[in-house]
Amino acid sequence: MKTEKFFKYIIISFIVGLVVVSYAYGARIKDITSIGGVRDNQLYGYGLVIGLDGTGDSVKNGFTDQTLANMLTRQGLAMKNKTRSLKADNVAAVMITAKLPPFAKIGTKIDVMISSIGDADSLLGGTLPMTPLVGADGKVYASAQGPLVIGGFSAGGSSARATKNHTTVGRIANGGSVERELKYDFDKKREFTINLYHPDFTTCERMAGVIRSQVSDINAELIDSSSITVHIKDSFNKNIVNLISTIENLDVPVDSVAVVVMNEKTGTIVMGANVRISTVAVAHGNLSIQVREDRQVSQPLPFAPAPPAGSSPAEIGKGITIAPGGQTVITTETSVGVSEEKKKLMVVPNGVTIQEVVGALNAIGVSSRDLIDILQTIKAAGALQADLKII
Repeated sequence: MKTEKFFKYIIISFIVGLVVVSYAYGARIKDITSIGGVRDNQLYGYGLVIGLDGTGDSVKNGFTDQTLANMLTRQGLAMKNKTRSLKADNVAAVMITAKLPPFAKIGTKIDVMISSIGDADSLLGGTLPMTPLVGADGKVYASAQGPLVIGGFSAGGSSARATKNHTTVGRIANGGSVERELKYDFDKKREFTINLYHPDFTTCERMAGVIRSQVSDINAELIDSSSITVHIKDSFNKNIVNLISTIENLDVPVDSVAVVVMNEKTGTIVMGANVRISTVAVAHGNLSIQVREDRQVSQPLPFAPAPPAGSSPAEIGKGITIAPGGQTVITTETSVGVSEEKKKLMVVPNGVTIQEVVGALNAIGVSSRDLIDILQTIKAAGALQADLKII
């Protein structure tokens, strides 16, 4: 009896261990979700890139000259009514874009992207003077300045040109400086929302269950397939930042819909773990048609006699050509060959796992491009229990 109890205990412990292991090895909440309200903010600005080696904007677009005149006017130079005399080709008008990360403080460095909006040939060697960056509300949140890094080159003459990468777009690493902070009142909040990147009812329900079981003094309420609201109870006496750190490091088993993604351009096929195929018979063979044309020259012998009276100008038979007056005649001989690959009808069994599905389809011996046609046909027959996406 003791031995039986011992074995029962071992079996139960083994099953519990499997459940715990399968439940623990999931994705972290921080990798599949975002906290509501915590996001990047887009910044943009307009300015000039100076110091170019004759590759800047031409005089065709008036906004570059006007911008240069305005900048010089702000520096104390009287440039009114003198825009026609500005013909500097070492200046280019650009747009500057950047992302303001959440909780960024004044003085935080950010990367900025510079893109030409005129007809400049290259921004190589250019420098961006101090340019304000504004947000969607029109307020200045950062400023950008510094030398551009292009990562390529462009050189050439009137009839040839060599180019590497894109030379009209540059980047300044840590070229932006935050000048205004966005306020986040996290310490005063008694609830916050967790949003899934990919909405799914099953994953959302599992995540709420994990949060309830692992964190005390809170309540996780399901809103929809994408969001969970975490309510903080009055008995909670910790910092909300510590609470979010604890929650986002919990592991959750992620569920997903069955989907097959196919790229017809490259022949790439990606199947999800939940793809299933019902029992179906598949036969696939390739039909090849080869058309070959050979040109044959009929060269008459020296002093060849003229053809007998009443014969046609050109008589072709059994590869022999008779031309009037001993002329050279070129004929075309066409041969057509048809070959069809003989494939047997094969039954693909009901696949329970992705390994069985792939193994059954590979047994047919087809390439990835042929497999795209087969999967489309299986989907049309209603035997593919998955969403089929072609990109």
